[in-house]
Amino acid sequence: MTGLVLVGAVGAAGAFGSVAGRQPPPVAPTVAGAHLDAATPTPVATPAPTREPDVELAVVATGDVLPHLPVLRSARDVDGYDFDRLLGPLDPWVEAADLALCHLEVPVAPAGSAPSGYPVFGAPAQLVDGLADQGWDGCSTASNHSVDRGWAGVTATLDALDTAGLGHVGTARSGAEDAQPQLYRLERSGRAVTVAHLAATYGTNGMPVDVDKPWSVRLIDADDLVRRATDARAAGADVVLLSLHWGTEYRTAPTDVQRTLAQQLAASGAVDLVIGHHAHVPQPVEHLAGGPGGQGMWVAYGLGNYVSNQDEACCVADTASGLLLTAQVVAPGADPAAGTAAGPARVVGVQWTPITVDRRGGHGVHALADIPDGTATLDASQVARRLGLVREAAGAGAPERTTPALASGPPPTVVPRTR
Repeated sequence: MTGLVLVGAVGAAGAFGSVAGRQPPPVAPTVAGAHLDAATPTPVATPAPTREPDVELAVVATGDVLPHLPVLRSARDVDGYDFDRLLGPLDPWVEAADLALCHLEVPVAPAGSAPSGYPVFGAPAQLVDGLADQGWDGCSTASNHSVDRGWAGVTATLDALDTAGLGHVGTARSGAEDAQPQLYRLERSGRAVTVAHLAATYGTNGMPVDVDKPWSVRLIDADDLVRRATDARAAGADVVLLSLHWGTEYRTAPTDVQRTLAQQLAASGAVDLVIGHHAHVPQPVEHLAGGPGGQGMWVAYGLGNYVSNQDEACCVADTASGLLLTAQVVAPGADPAAGTAAGPARVVGVQWTPITVDRRGGHGVHALADIPDGTATLDASQVARRLGLVREAAGAGAPERTTPALASGPPPTVVPRTR
């Protein structure tokens, strides 16, 4: 009996040997954690059932990666572009997450073409390298700018993400690739949790999508999104996250279209969390009835900007800031004592962290909690004003988070979408 220690009379084999030619005196048998049958000295173990540990994951998501030309100028160096110094202040918030998902709003400029800014964007491929260096595991790519550089831009973007080892969803290089969600597998406590990521956009600013490649950019269709989320669960996804490029620019309040679609998704029971983009300002974070297992669905209507050239100098003041969203995913372990199997993974809560871009300080991205006294180019009163705007926009539907989440295990496995 493994792990069981008997102390006492040994009998025939003299297993403990002898001391000075004498057998050790008999001792009454005792067994820790077991009892002895009355008719035989054979111990019968009764180990207590052990509850398996819960799997706990922190998923971080952020708003629009929108590199206007001034942002690119801040990143310029002798070797091309270095985005690490812009994004670096937020490294502790990103690299410590179990899974980190960004929103790459713009395409990568095709080979042989120069980067460009508004209104027809094209980012240098080094932007993707900078996102990977910071710790992002993947990005949604469906936006109103997805085809700013045409089909060549779509392929250049996904090729760059592949090269950097990042996942991607929302645009595709084939119908087969479009049909698949982006999957991330996380191994924890002897259990694998699979997170599926989907994405779609309201449109492409009137820019044409190649007629023979309608699958190259996924457009919002409620029934289609529910079907995709349902199929992802049927194929083994434990959690389904959906990034949506929707709403009205510079408007904090969600539109009726946003609210109606969010309710449809929640009622389907197929989506755990909706992550919103496009408005360039923070929008409310709410918990809706419905969701998987009837336990509700979280929706962040808009995370605002992550990095951009927008602030009160050009636009509405809220554009200077955004939300870093942290979602808690819990997969309960089995409990033999209660006769329960391992439970399904669920998003059990979310928090938001106000972030901002210091435009005059070289477009550095900061958590406002990290700079209460400001920076060399952003004074404390501006920090306080931006913090107040973000708190007002996010609302009271979810709490504010002021410290980074910590990963519970190794980085995720990015499952490539086959082409």
